[in-house]
Amino acid sequence: MVRPALVLPPEPDERWELAKQVGVTDAVIHPLEIGDGRTRWTYDDLRGLINWLEADGLSLSVIEGSVPLTDRIRLGLDGRDDDIAEFERFLRDCGELDVPVVAYDWMAGVRWARTEAHIESRGGSLVTGFDERKVRGGPESVATEATHEDLWDAFEYFIGEVGPVAEEAGVKLALHPDDPPRSDLRGIPRIATSVEAYDRVLDAYDSEYNGITFCQGNFAAMGADIPDAIRHFGDRINFVHFRDVEGDADRFVETWHDDGPTDMAAAIRAYRDVGFDGPMRPDHVPTMAGEDNHNPGYHTNGRLFAIGYMKGLLEATTD
Repeated sequence: MVRPALVLPPEPDERWELAKQVGVTDAVIHPLEIGDGRTRWTYDDLRGLINWLEADGLSLSVIEGSVPLTDRIRLGLDGRDDDIAEFERFLRDCGELDVPVVAYDWMAGVRWARTEAHIESRGGSLVTGFDERKVRGGPESVATEATHEDLWDAFEYFIGEVGPVAEEAGVKLALHPDDPPRSDLRGIPRIATSVEAYDRVLDAYDSEYNGITFCQGNFAAMGADIPDAIRHFGDRINFVHFRDVEGDADRFVETWHDDGPTDMAAAIRAYRDVGFDGPMRPDHVPTMAGEDNHNPGYHTNGRLFAIGYMKGLLEATTD
């Protein structure tokens, strides 16, 4: 059963109450998206957060973004084993505390990239966009010296080490696509950029605990047929980002969830067909009237709209 979820701050404010008012109790903690900046969690941090959420009728379903994964790991540099050991400690803590999903990415050097934050959309709302021409240049770094196979070797080493730990802990890993899903960005190679690349990801450790964050917008920018890709990956989808874009990996604009090129009802049917039983959250929402756009893509009103749309689609596609 698809479980609508929302990114919520790690401390209570009105967003916790709004989530419950629209019928959402699954919390996704991604402090970077709500401006907290946290990148590390101790056991006591997690224990306190879970206690606080549960006392308010919420449950911690996913930790993403703020996980102890470094570029030393992604690039296979000296010191990565120490960093992997810290990641494994984090997974064991999550397992002991019954956190079901940890979402992460393999973007070295440059992470999520947007070049525009004030593109006018429906009714004067604002959305974000990306234009590859606007990110060219810049200094070289250790990441620009890497090759695609360097990143693949580092990933396969990483998942071979942490996959058994995740499985033992009962924590499902969910790799997010490179955003944008280009073969390189500013000269830095990227590997999580296609359906075929994800086949290699999943083959590297063949377990439900090595899975996907199925970010619909990124798979759309890859040129993938979204319902077909959902059926292709099936039970290896551990987490979903519900979003859509107009364009491709070189140039795209975020869309309203009900106004993009993807057949969202067909996508929901596909999740039902494969028996997806996990959290699905809206992502990259429009900034609406009354919001100041200080954190483009992550304000509240667009998320609440998207939750209502998701819930409507779920009801409409029930057999």
